[in-house]
Amino acid sequence: MRFGPPGFILVAPALGALAGLLYGAIFDVGPLAGAAIRGAIIGTPIMLYERRLLFPVLRERIRGLATPLFLLATVALYVALIVAGNALASTVLNRLFRFMYSERNAMLMTDTGLLYALAISAVVVFVFRVRDLIGPGVFANLLIGRYHRPINEERIFLFLDVTGSTQFADQHGDREAQAYLGQVFNALALPVSRARGSIDDYIGDLALVTWTMERGVRDAACLRCVFDFEARLAAEAEAWRNRFGQVPEFRAALHCGPVVTAEIGLERHKIAYFGDVVNTTARLEALSKTLGVHVLVSADLLDRIGPLPGNLVAEDLGDHTLRGREAPLTVAASRRRPSEVVRAR
Repeated sequence: MRFGPPGFILVAPALGALAGLLYGAIFDVGPLAGAAIRGAIIGTPIMLYERRLLFPVLRERIRGLATPLFLLATVALYVALIVAGNALASTVLNRLFRFMYSERNAMLMTDTGLLYALAISAVVVFVFRVRDLIGPGVFANLLIGRYHRPINEERIFLFLDVTGSTQFADQHGDREAQAYLGQVFNALALPVSRARGSIDDYIGDLALVTWTMERGVRDAACLRCVFDFEARLAAEAEAWRNRFGQVPEFRAALHCGPVVTAEIGLERHKIAYFGDVVNTTARLEALSKTLGVHVLVSADLLDRIGPLPGNLVAEDLGDHTLRGREAPLTVAASRRRPSEVVRAR
């Protein structure tokens, strides 16, 4: 089950209360009801921060730091939130509920409580960093061993190519081009996360994103991801021009179909996809350049999505023969309605 921002604002205190109950049971800090309330008050801001509902801009900046600085900055932020939350919780429990029966119930006012908070914060931050490095979806699937044995499933693939990157490198050099592409892919991360997709790989100036069929077709999430990314670039156009002298542009191709998904590798584990659908999506991305289409979608995927949201349209471009594929594939150009484009700008 997935909770959106409004739902998670209600779920976060419940999860914090459970953590408080666990702490209270382990360290015997007083009435469990008080421990649950304290846990809810302390844990809620941390969980909202990790879900980008609290300090989202700060979170993105911290995530962009080198790993040692990321660890230090995030642990420091966690401890600050814990100390502030503890102070608020003590006030609430003392003045409203009067659950503060002993000094032990202050939890973080003791050396043990502070060390406990630091240790838990360090572990949580390290786990989140590993998750960021290999991708949230990949991390979770590797952790539970979902693809330890090959699985047949249907997936959606998006090939997103940053156009003009070669010319940018010619003008500004490879180091600046790397910084440029790095920022583009950083900007892509949030729309992909919101659409519940997973960035599988970066190949030069191209990003490969994937969804399970269920997640990708729900409310056309895979298409909304592309246009949310476009809207984000447009909204931050001035910053892009100031930093790099231009606003990134891209082409996108989306397709779906059956694949065999499996873990591969020993020293470097990776989840890989085997099947014609990946190659077909790559060929669609090349076709989008030939047709001069910004976002190209296969009819197979459109059929699975069903009726598009009111702000999106698809224009049938007919059948096209792709290299390495016997049967022609029907494709369409997808775009936002004109009113939506004006509104985004």
